Amino acid sequence: MPKQWIIQTPSTDRDAFASRWGVPALVAQLLINRGVDPESQSGAFLSPQLKDLHPPSELPGATNAAEVIVAAIRGGKKIVLYGDYDVDGTTGVAILWHMLQLAEAKVSFYVPHRVSEGYGLNVEAVRGLAEDGADLVISIDCGIRAVEVAKELATLGVDFIVTDHHQPGPALPQASAIVHPTAIGSSPNGDLCGAGVAFKLAWAIAQKVSGSDRVNPAFRELLQHLLPLAALGTIADVVSLVGENRIIARHGLANLPTCAIPGVKALMESAGLSGTKVSGYDVGFKIGPRINAAGRMGHARLAVELLTRADTDRAREIAIYLEGHNKSRQSTERKISKQAREMVDGADLASDARRAIVLAGEDWHAGVIGIVAARMVDRYHRPTVVFSINGDEAQGSARGIAHFDLAQAFSTCGDHLIGHGGHAMAAGCRIRAEDIPAFSEAFVDLANKRLTHNDLIPKVKIDSEVDLAELTLSTTEAIVGLGPFGTGNPRPKFSTDWVELAEEPRRVGRSQEHLLVSFRQNGTRMRGIGFGQAANFEDIKEHRRCRVAFEPIVNDFRGRRSVEMQIIDLQFPQ
Repeated sequence: MPKQWIIQTPSTDRDAFASRWGVPALVAQLLINRGVDPESQSGAFLSPQLKDLHPPSELPGATNAAEVIVAAIRGGKKIVLYGDYDVDGTTGVAILWHMLQLAEAKVSFYVPHRVSEGYGLNVEAVRGLAEDGADLVISIDCGIRAVEVAKELATLGVDFIVTDHHQPGPALPQASAIVHPTAIGSSPNGDLCGAGVAFKLAWAIAQKVSGSDRVNPAFRELLQHLLPLAALGTIADVVSLVGENRIIARHGLANLPTCAIPGVKALMESAGLSGTKVSGYDVGFKIGPRINAAGRMGHARLAVELLTRADTDRAREIAIYLEGHNKSRQSTERKISKQAREMVDGADLASDARRAIVLAGEDWHAGVIGIVAARMVDRYHRPTVVFSINGDEAQGSARGIAHFDLAQAFSTCGDHLIGHGGHAMAAGCRIRAEDIPAFSEAFVDLANKRLTHNDLIPKVKIDSEVDLAELTLSTTEAIVGLGPFGTGNPRPKFSTDWVELAEEPRRVGRSQEHLLVSFRQNGTRMRGIGFGQAANFEDIKEHRRCRVAFEPIVNDFRGRRSVEMQIIDLQFPQ
């Protein structure tokens, strides 16, 4: 689908800020584009410090929850951590498990099965936990809507603590404590993910056990090793990477290669990242998918075991097993995505008269439908819901676009659903299979009313138009150093004026799906790689010149570092 380029107007203050901050002019432009205040925020953005993390006392409910938990530990109570099955949930469970282990708690964990149980707490599971002797259940990355489960736990005589960051429902669950950045009070960081909330609670527990805001050395060392887990959850859950989340992500990534947890080391080895600097890209495309593969293709308790009680040998065994799961997930996702594309194109489900897509399949693996929904959004730029039908019911996963809040849309269409939850850009639901057609029409009708034709045109937001000569190695290294990138701090994107081919383009990759091009502009040459861009091969050969939208990268090949383009889009002469 053709993309609309939105190029940021250069700031007249760029050079002055560059001089003040001591950075290249392009870096100054990036900071300006991201709304960094030159007087108060530039230092924190360029060099985020751990000392600037907000104390646990500023997270609503954390201090109260820590008191309840420490009392349970001292009373010899059995504590069960009930987490979600994605990266955010599993890392959050691992964070609290390690902290409670050091605090000498009787602690175990429970993670629901994605397909048979679905997201969040369920009554049958908590009844089983109560029968096994649980005295206190702590939810991680779920539970803020578990009103009925909370009532069941109270009936069973089991204490309940909710730690979550998702949007609450009309009523909050009755619990001994609720830890949430926005649901019960105001937090200086309303964008904490589930693992971030767990990290703050772990810190609060350490303070309570230490009897001081300054935790003892053993807890301090553990928190350093738990920070990488919080970073994994923060980046994988696509929360805003500014402010405190930027501190967690930046320092957590820096600590990943030296993390003492055997499971983290095994994951790094499996992803081929041992002894290297880890980026947000590595988390999103190498480490995160391996953790998620456990819940998508099997059971997420393996991922939690990997990050908690597994020793070195067991961690390697699980990591190898998850690698196989991840390859299976990739194969399954490709197969279903192909079927989904055929359904959309065959029935013209992405016309201007249908500004949202709803798909369903009886043999579609519920573990990958969220990825398939994301692929459909990438291809058709419409909010998409994909259902996996299992008997009389179906599980749905949705991915969205700007100007269309999925959580609100599911609430509006809630009469057709058994249950739902999530965020503006990613959400899930359950539905009776017979109600899918009615839901589909209601959802598409809502999108038709709320989305304009312009909303359906994919946008490429470009930070600046540049000459190739501006992207020296030192400048590009400074640009890359602004990571980790994500929501709130998007990967820097630039565009060129007209550039010429410096040599013949090539199709590369196992299926010849990628495009390798060398460009020339005013004596400067630069190589570009366009992943999945082979469709542009004939156009670029014919026109011999084009404009390029790209992300600058530093390629380190056999010790030789050079600047290259990762091509996003190409525009040719009309």
